[in-house]
Amino acid sequence: MRNAILTLCLLIQTGVFAQEATESRPSPIGLATMRYKDTYVKITYSQPQKRGREIFGGVVPYGKVWRTGANEATEITATRDVVIKGTLLKAGTYSLFTIPEKDKWTIIINRDVGLWGSYNYNQKQDVMRFEVPVVPISDATYEPLTLKFNQRNDVADLLILWDRTSVSIPLKFI
Repeated sequence: MRNAILTLCLLIQTGVFAQEATESRPSPIGLATMRYKDTYVKITYSQPQKRGREIFGGVVPYGKVWRTGANEATEITATRDVVIKGTLLKAGTYSLFTIPEKDKWTIIINRDVGLWGSYNYNQKQDVMRFEVPVVPISDATYEPLTLKFNQRNDVADLLILWDRTSVSIPLKFI
């Protein structure tokens, strides 16, 4: 009898934990991928939602390192070397951080991976850092943060879109 009660309690508890695990995240995982010949590039990020909030200069402060998403730091993986804004990026997995400003963003590719947010960001681990202009979006509002590739043969732009803001990071396959 005691074993039956213990088994029943364990089954109920397992069911409770299973329900918690299947609940959706407020900021779901997003993926952006592209392939050219034998090179594959993947961006893994969490998609926060606008939900009526002021995003840049509000939820995401200007002038501070941002994880470029929610939860874990955004990561970029390349299976072969690629060129990002004229600089060679060796194959591997890196964190993608940004420093948003009103008219430009600083893009940071960093060696540290598996980070929660940008709390443990270490500038000494930066592989590259460069600026890109902000392009306001007048005809649409991106409710979730969206990262996607606009690919043309051996070149592509990684677009970061949220609210009415867009930035573009140029990539070239080699």
